[in-house]
Amino acid sequence: MSLEKKLREIEEKRAEARLGGGQKRIDAQHAKGKLTARERLELLLDRGSFEEFDMFVSHRSSDFGLDKKKFLGDGVVTGVGAIDGRQVFVFSQDFTVFGGSLSEAHAEKICKIMDMAMKVGAPVIGLNDSGGARIQEGVVSLGGYADIFLRNTLASGVVPQISVILGPCAGGAVYSPAITDFTIMVKGISHMFVTGPNVVKTVTHEDVSSEELGGAMTHATKSGVAHYAAENEPDAIRFTRELLSYIPLNNMQDPPNVPTDDPDDREEESLNSIVPLNPNKPYDMKDVITRVVDDGRFLEVHPDFAMNIIVGFARLGGQSIGIIANQPAVLAGVLDINSSAKAARFIRFCDSFNIPIITFEDVPGFLPGTDQEHNGIIKHGAMLLYAYCEATVPKITVITRKAYGGAYDVMNSKHVRGDMNYAWPTAEIAVMGPKGAVEIIFKKEIAAAKDKQKAIDERVAEFTEKFANPYIAAERGYIDDIIEPKRTRTRLISALRMLENKKDSNPPKKHGNIPL
Repeated sequence: MSLEKKLREIEEKRAEARLGGGQKRIDAQHAKGKLTARERLELLLDRGSFEEFDMFVSHRSSDFGLDKKKFLGDGVVTGVGAIDGRQVFVFSQDFTVFGGSLSEAHAEKICKIMDMAMKVGAPVIGLNDSGGARIQEGVVSLGGYADIFLRNTLASGVVPQISVILGPCAGGAVYSPAITDFTIMVKGISHMFVTGPNVVKTVTHEDVSSEELGGAMTHATKSGVAHYAAENEPDAIRFTRELLSYIPLNNMQDPPNVPTDDPDDREEESLNSIVPLNPNKPYDMKDVITRVVDDGRFLEVHPDFAMNIIVGFARLGGQSIGIIANQPAVLAGVLDINSSAKAARFIRFCDSFNIPIITFEDVPGFLPGTDQEHNGIIKHGAMLLYAYCEATVPKITVITRKAYGGAYDVMNSKHVRGDMNYAWPTAEIAVMGPKGAVEIIFKKEIAAAKDKQKAIDERVAEFTEKFANPYIAAERGYIDDIIEPKRTRTRLISALRMLENKKDSNPPKKHGNIPL
């Protein structure tokens, strides 16, 4: 056979592989409002950058007539490409081939790119659209999942891992995205659950739809499994690309620095009046964040879950930063089970990938109640505390208003290795709020007073004057400086530059035992 003929044969096989399950199934995918595996990669990656691996791989099974149904690629497209010129490894499951189900060969393809990503130090992005394990292959397909889970675990904290759910993801398949750093879902298209609606109905007699059980908004608002619920597939892919722009390619690199025209010394006059005079009145901490960071750009992560705390990425003076901020506009910014877990995981991600952490603090304490206590607020609060204590990246805190009780300690105080701790003049740093403190300290005096309310008001005014301010903490050195709010940007950028070569470490150990 001539070389020309051989080349033609290769091209014919490539064309066959690109068709996946065939035009009819591609049309069916489009009819559901979904893109194909290859169309998704075209959106995700820089034009012309994708180099495919294992295009000619097919399954090796013969049971249940599988030997008569073979498709090149076996339901997943894998390879290497670039996002904004930076190398990434990708896999994109093809629902047109056996419903994207995972076989032994399918899993081997995914494992190959994960192994390569670890060797060269590059992120792994998985576009998931699969009916689950290929039932006809039995335990072999289950073994394939376990091979992937192991690599997810070993890669954690070494290279960034992002999962984009663009269809069903059920059973054991959900645990790979759960181990990865970020999970992105699409409203009305993505579904994740360990057991589907039919099994739930059989076992618990609950009648629930796929959307209610494991849709994008369910996981974005209730479980916290989804870090972002996209409006459509292009939005999910846009978010993925933007997310990656703040993150280094691996744990040995620094995050990308993006020059900005936003002046380092820009002062924001509106910050001087953003905190209300009434300490019980809310304000939106996102307004503080966007007025401080470069160009007002803030990429929020987990925006619909545990909204009493805010986490996300931004830049200061071109440098990528992770932001954790109490949100006084939701539950007064109190810490609870969900907000503690949300912030702890984000802190650990930033620490893994050398991203400095900025904390904006306005916290009245931990949420009281039997529900919180019985469901483990102690261990969840400890999880957040552990994450801050363990982190060795530059850590800077700005206390805008309240910093009460144990929550003051937890939110990156000087005592847990906060590098630079600033307070606005409006800061109140105390064991508890003035009213609660007075009712304990002066309990007998108030009980004996003829005008109890007057006695409370007088003592509250006295306590507020003495303790509800940042000066005692500053006298002790717990606060490095009391700064004018409008100069927050300038001071943060200056502190980040000072901490650029910071070196800190934890005692030698295999790993700690975070209170999960």
